[in-house]
Amino acid sequence: MSELSADLRKELAKVIIGQEEVIEQIIASIFAGGHALLTGLPGLGKTLLVKSMARLMSLRFKRIQFTPDLMPADIFGTEVMQEDKQSGERSFRFVQGPVFTNILLADEINRTPPKTQSALLEAMGEGQVSAGGKTYVLEEPFFVLATQNPIELEGTYPLPEAQLDRFLMNIVMDYLPLEEEERMVTLTTAPEQVELNAVLSAEDILEGRKLVRQVPVSSNVVSYAVRLCAATRPGSETAGALVNEMVKWGAGSRASQALVLAGKARALLQGRRNVACEDLRALLMPVLRHRVLTNFKAEAEGLSVVDLLTEVLKEVAE
Repeated sequence: MSELSADLRKELAKVIIGQEEVIEQIIASIFAGGHALLTGLPGLGKTLLVKSMARLMSLRFKRIQFTPDLMPADIFGTEVMQEDKQSGERSFRFVQGPVFTNILLADEINRTPPKTQSALLEAMGEGQVSAGGKTYVLEEPFFVLATQNPIELEGTYPLPEAQLDRFLMNIVMDYLPLEEEERMVTLTTAPEQVELNAVLSAEDILEGRKLVRQVPVSSNVVSYAVRLCAATRPGSETAGALVNEMVKWGAGSRASQALVLAGKARALLQGRRNVACEDLRALLMPVLRHRVLTNFKAEAEGLSVVDLLTEVLKEVAE
C-alpha cells in the first residue's frame, strides 16, 4: 500500500506541484471506499488534480459540469422509447447517464439546485441507481470527487447537510507557497506537456479497500475517535463550554466511523499496520469540518468550525 501510494505521488508530481496533504487525503478517501469533496478558491487546480488522479488509474472516468439547469436524469440517465422495425412493438430502453462510471468528477457541485444534487445520494450511499422501477448496480470501484467554490454565493446552492455527510472528507485546497507556485508556473507554461502513466488498476483499489478494513484498531483509539466526535455535540458529556455555546448540531455517528476508517487508510499508506491517535488528529479537520454546524452567535463573533475543532483537539485527551 505504501509503495502504491509512493508511485501514485511520484507520477502525480509531474503535473501537480505541492498540495502533499491534499493528495494524501484524496488517496486515503479512495482506499477507504469513501467520497471526497474538494473545496478551494478558483484557479487552484482542483479540476486538474482530479482529472490527473483519474489518468493514473486504469478506470473509467466521467465528468459532470454542474449548472443551474442540470436535471437528475442528466446524471443517472433516462428511458427512451424504441420501436422494433419488424414487429412494430414499442418498448422503453434505459440509457445510462454519466454516473455509470468508476470515477465521477462532480465539478462545481454547488452550482445546481438541491433536486439535482440529491440525484447522487443513492449512488454515493448505496452504490446503485433506481430508475423506471428498476435498480441498476454501479460497477466497483465507484467514488465521487466533487469540487466547490467556497466564496461565490450568487447563483449557487449550498449542499444540504444530509448530502455533505455522505462525503468521507471535505478536503480544502489553499494557495501554494511562493516557491512552489514559481515551479508550477514554470512547469505549466513549458512547450512540452508531461504524459501520465497509469499506476493503479481496479483490482489494486478493491484489494486495498479489503486490506484497509482488516487493519486492527485498539480500543483506546476507537474511544478517542468517539470522544472527539461526541465533543462536537452540544449537551453531551464531553462537550466543552465553547461547543455548548456556539454549535447548533454536532457530528453524528457516521463521523466516528469515517474517522476510524480514514485513519486505517492513512496508517497503511504510511507503511504502518495499526491506527494511532496521531492519524485521528491529522484527519479530524477534513472528516469533521463539514459535519459540524455552528449557530448564529458563532457567525456573529466570527468563530469558524475550524476554530471550534481546534479547541476540541485541545480539550479531548487521548
